[in-house]
Amino acid sequence: MKQYFNAFFMCQSMFCAIPCPMKIWDENARDKQLLFLPFIGAEIGLLWFVMAKLCLFLNIPIFLTAFILAVYPFVISGYIHLDGFMDVTDAVKSYRNLEKRRDILKDSHVGAFAVIGCIILFIGQFAVFASMKLTNAAALVFIPIVSRCCSSLVLNTFKKISESQYVGVSKSKGQIVVLTAQLLLILVLSFIVCGKKAIAVLAVIAGYALALSKAYKSLEGVNGDVAGYALTTSEFCGVLVLALL
Repeated sequence: MKQYFNAFFMCQSMFCAIPCPMKIWDENARDKQLLFLPFIGAEIGLLWFVMAKLCLFLNIPIFLTAFILAVYPFVISGYIHLDGFMDVTDAVKSYRNLEKRRDILKDSHVGAFAVIGCIILFIGQFAVFASMKLTNAAALVFIPIVSRCCSSLVLNTFKKISESQYVGVSKSKGQIVVLTAQLLLILVLSFIVCGKKAIAVLAVIAGYALALSKAYKSLEGVNGDVAGYALTTSEFCGVLVLALL
């Protein structure tokens, strides 16, 4: 039980910028860390929804509201997933051989493709929230949970790039079952709470699958950066569809 306790706080401090009351690292709990990623998504999603309602209640100008809600998911995650998005964009868009693409992936320098991709993402996210009706945006709660369920499942099941920090994490059938059950439960709950707007949550899964397919085909494996790339892309797909509904 202590290892699960430690794994939760390890996940909290690594994947969320909300101050964590306990700074813990337990190597024995590392393989359980991903189990709690959807819980971090629940925190992030709930605050995203509350922030949207607060902006609406305070009658904050629409463009300022759009800016706040657009940058929130990047800021609250400590930019860790955005960093993965940029690294993978640089690697995939280079169209070099596999060895060179993987070298670019782990290069700490920022390339032109990453900058261009990031600018497009920011503009797109801003436009989406400037167009969204915030009176019924409960799906914002579920979007980060589903994207993180997908990341946890992918890092538990897919072939990993040799340099990945998750190489030493063994596949756990128990965790895969638990994460799959969490994902199905969240999908059902999203449709109960949001009605047809829960289609946006399904869009997260579709966006994640498309982004993962592109990155996996190019890099022939997954790591934290690939998961961050797919997560960031999938959440944009979710809010885009939400704005269109």
